[in-house]
Amino acid sequence: MKLNRIIQTKKGSIDLRQKTAVMGILNITPDSFSDGGKYNHIDQAVGKAILMESQGADIIDVGGESTRPGYTPVSEEEEIERVIPVIERINKEVSIPISIDTFKEKTAKYAVEAGADIINDVWGARREPEIATVASKYNVPIILMHNREQEKYKQFLPDVIKDLEESIRIAMNKGVPTNQIILDPGVGFAKSVEQNILVMQGLDELLQLGYPILLGTSRKSMIGKILDLPVDQRDEGTGATTCYGIMKGIDLIRVHNVELNVRMARMMDVLVGKG
Repeated sequence: MKLNRIIQTKKGSIDLRQKTAVMGILNITPDSFSDGGKYNHIDQAVGKAILMESQGADIIDVGGESTRPGYTPVSEEEEIERVIPVIERINKEVSIPISIDTFKEKTAKYAVEAGADIINDVWGARREPEIATVASKYNVPIILMHNREQEKYKQFLPDVIKDLEESIRIAMNKGVPTNQIILDPGVGFAKSVEQNILVMQGLDELLQLGYPILLGTSRKSMIGKILDLPVDQRDEGTGATTCYGIMKGIDLIRVHNVELNVRMARMMDVLVGKG
């Protein structure tokens, strides 16, 4: 049983009982694995955000630091310089909520003040726990993703669940209410291809934690390795994971190709009885 099926943001609510929410990816980076360098100019980024909204996105996820394997870390100052002007502009041009993809407390704070409505933390508040304080202070939802420094597990799925429970405890200890927490199993992060498949197959177990689940598989290496395809040919594989995730009961998807995945999600929502 979910504790909460409605995401409340400053721009209104997203009712997850009615449909699977679609988060469109907008990377303001020169080196992201799929679209690096395409949207690191404000006008290009704003145009992409407007397009994704028109295609049915429910959330625009803005990131200023790549998290691909082997990525080059950027300073807090550079990340802030990348994302804040873009968030300010997008906030004027689109009506849907904006999420800030960062694990840094200061970036999250400035982003929310600039107009971001959701915090999306790839380290689940475990790298910089005070990011949860920002979520609490500004009363915004926070997405807590599973991640680890290394792919070392005693028992894979139970360990993933324990890590997510730790993230939840951190957030709640910082004052984040339970109805503002969303979980992400972290497909592609500190997991082998086999472990990524296992975490997908175990999504229904993660749902037993009682929080909405965001699934982020878009164009990831798991799909590339299984299908032996480059990044720009992984949309069908992504769509398959979207459909599978919805069958398992997930609530949100994070994708590059919004139009394709919105259509798949809407069809699957009807088939599984949402709405």
